[in-house]
This record gives sequence, C-alpha cells and structure tokens, in this order.
Amino acid sequence: MNTKRKCNPGLLELDLFCKGMKIDRSCDLENDARRVMRTRAGLGSGLEIIIPAHPEDIHMNVPLTEKFVKDSPYALVKRDGRYLVTKEGKDVAAIRLPKQPAFYDQETSSGTLMSRVGTLQGTYLAIYPARVCGYWKPEDKSNCRFCSTGLNVGFSEEGEKRVRDVVETAIAAKEQEGVTFVHFNTGYYDGRELEVVAPYVKAIKEETGLLVGVQCPPCKELSAYHRLKELGVDHLSFCFEFYNPAYFEKYCPGKHKTLTQQAFFDALEYTSKLWGKGRVSGEIIAGIEPIEDTLKAIDYIAGAGAFPTICVFRPTLGTEMEDYPSPRYEDMVIVFRRMYESLIRNTIPIGIAPNIHVSLVVQPTEGKYFIEQKGWSYYAYQCRLFLLRMMYRPLFRLKMMRS
Repeated sequence: MNTKRKCNPGLLELDLFCKGMKIDRSCDLENDARRVMRTRAGLGSGLEIIIPAHPEDIHMNVPLTEKFVKDSPYALVKRDGRYLVTKEGKDVAAIRLPKQPAFYDQETSSGTLMSRVGTLQGTYLAIYPARVCGYWKPEDKSNCRFCSTGLNVGFSEEGEKRVRDVVETAIAAKEQEGVTFVHFNTGYYDGRELEVVAPYVKAIKEETGLLVGVQCPPCKELSAYHRLKELGVDHLSFCFEFYNPAYFEKYCPGKHKTLTQQAFFDALEYTSKLWGKGRVSGEIIAGIEPIEDTLKAIDYIAGAGAFPTICVFRPTLGTEMEDYPSPRYEDMVIVFRRMYESLIRNTIPIGIAPNIHVSLVVQPTEGKYFIEQKGWSYYAYQCRLFLLRMMYRPLFRLKMMRS
C-alpha cells in the first residue's frame, strides 16, 4: 500500500463531510478513538479523526450514522495497528484517531461529569452553558429545522452548567489536552443571551487566560457588545445560516419571527468594526439554499471584514431534515474555493491563534487546498498570515501561561 502518494487532504476532508464513512469490523473504536458524543446542535455526532497535512493537520468529525452514509464509498479499516481510509476498497490515506480525553471521565467539585459540561470538537472546548434554546418550547416550537439542540441539551449534556463546573472543566482541558480556546454558544433567550453568557466569559478569562469565543443570537441593542469586549471576548460568530431570505424564513422560523435576518447582518457589521478585521465570523450552511446565494453570503461576510464559517449541511438523525440529501461534493468544492478567494481579496487574517482546529467545518485556513491557480495575491496572502502568526502566537501562549 502506498498512502504517501499525493492525496489532497482538504479534498478528502470535504468528500468525507459530503459522503460520510462506514466502519469496518477490524476497527476498535472503543479503545482507540474519542467517544462519539452528540451535543449542542448535533454536528459533532460523528467520529473525530485527524488527517495528516502540512503545516498543520486537519481535524474533522466524519458523519457515521446519518442516512446518506449507507451509500458512502468510504470505509475506515485498521491494518497492522494503523487506521486507513479506503474508497471502494482502495487505500486513500492513513489517518489518526484522537484519544479519549482523560477529563471526560472526571467529575467537577459539584460531582458533575466533565463530559456533560464541555466536549472537544477538534482541539477546542465547546460549551452550551445554559438552558435549551427558546425556539424549542413545546407550546410554540419554532426551532431551526436542521437543529437537534432540543434533543441533546438536558439529555446527553447538562441543561444548565454551573460557572464553577465550566471553569474546572476548562482548566482540566487546558492542562491535559493543551486546549487554547473555549467556545460558548447559546440558544434564544428573549434577548438575554449576552447577559447569560457574561459570567462564564468573565470567569474563564480571569481564571484560565484561555481565548474565548461567543456565538449568540444578535443583540438588537448593539452597544451591549462593548461590555462583551470589555470582558475579553476574543471572537464572535453569528449564525444567520442562509443568505436567501426565503430560505432563512422557511428553515429558521424562530429567528425570522423574533430577530429577522437583518438583525444578524447589523450585528455582524457592527461587531466586525468594533473587534477588528478577522475577529468576527458569519456562519452559514452550504448545501440547502441555491449555491449562488451561498457564494453571495461568502462575499458579503468577507466584505464586512469577517470570515465565513461554512458548515457542510449534515441531515442529522432526529431532525426534521434527516431525509434531506447531503450536498454534492462538486458544489462544495466551488463554495470553499470561493471562500478562500474572498478571504484573499479582502485580506482577512485567519489561523493566527495557536492550536485551534475546529472539526465540525472545513476551516477557513483549509480553503487553500481548493485553489487551483496560485498567483501573486495567493502567495502575498500566505506571507502575511505567516508574519502575523510569528508575531502573535508567542504573545498568545505567554498570556495563557501567566494564568
């Protein structure tokens, strides 16, 4: 077998997101892999793998259980102690499986299992700190049609996380796994989202020094974001999901009714100016709305000084869209090529902070694998990113060591 032959790791990652992967009987995931855990919106319900790449490996969460996976040409096999991805029986690439974090089986001082407080999705710690999203209320259910938060929060994870439990889990993740970034996301809480998340942010920044990201529905009182910046939030993201207003209304009925799509745009533009270029992201789903609208969304986000976070649509089991088809790989190649071209055109800084690998999406930094013609602007952009990393990464690490 020659797995050293040219294999574009970014293209493999994308194809696995679109097609999923079967598990051969030779695999021993119970002992060799990180536990499959379905938390938050359900995107992390697959298998965590690491695809070797240079200069940084690719972490991804491969779909395993969704209905479309039954037709996947990919399989994971274990041979001679190594894990290999095969396609229609032919070896494609040798990959690694991240081990189960020790802190998953530890308890906080209150007796709460840490894996029910926060989970690793790639190399970052993901935490849904408060109660289930208000759009999942039984009396007026208006949740996003692709989301499974209401099926997970309070079941596979704690419904309400104590601030102390979150801090203790973050400390364990930092010490044991080298985590540098904690990401909080919330549901809709009638406009109180920033108020809910603030105590967690304050405690994490004061007691761990870790980088912190926050993803909440947009606050209509935009001045409230100044308080979040004062607390030390390093990154904000806004999930408006679809650029096409008809698709936004159809698939995000709660957001359409209580917030409006324009509220997401206003918050994105305001905070991008407040935090600075490349510190805010707009999150969208690719594979549902027409591809032309997704390309417009990418250009809009980057034009606002933010970076696009693009989720390849995953029809998660239990959601209203579980029978919806997975996106076409060929379409997604166009989407992610456009993403990187737009980042270059708008000189958006990406990948500057250390050890942040998000397994649920094709990261912006991985967009380079989709570029076919690499002209002077591509190489100028790479040089700029390299210099920014050289400048800021030692400062990030020094700040975290002091905490």
